[in-house]
Amino acid sequence: MSEIFDERRKALEEDYFRRKERELLDKMRQDAAAEAAARGQAAGRQCPLGHGALVEEARGSVVIDRCEKCGGIWLDPGELEEMSRQSGGWFDNFVRSFKNE
Repeated sequence: MSEIFDERRKALEEDYFRRKERELLDKMRQDAAAEAAARGQAAGRQCPLGHGALVEEARGSVVIDRCEKCGGIWLDPGELEEMSRQSGGWFDNFVRSFKNE
């Protein structure tokens, strides 16, 4: 019986830390946006190569980040795997989706 309570306590603890982590990330994003606005820069994610702001675009069920300046495509962890799960020749569809812009 105590195993059930231990599992429940662990689940509640994990949920608590997940909420706290999400709150901290939201606050950090707000602070970063406020700092960027104070400097007169665009808020949001920036190109890792330093070219400009990243724009989110939906490609199927995945939201990717594309640099407005260099056109570079940046994927978050797990997005490539999600794209590979989509039906059909995902890589060909992925490449073609950028040629039709």
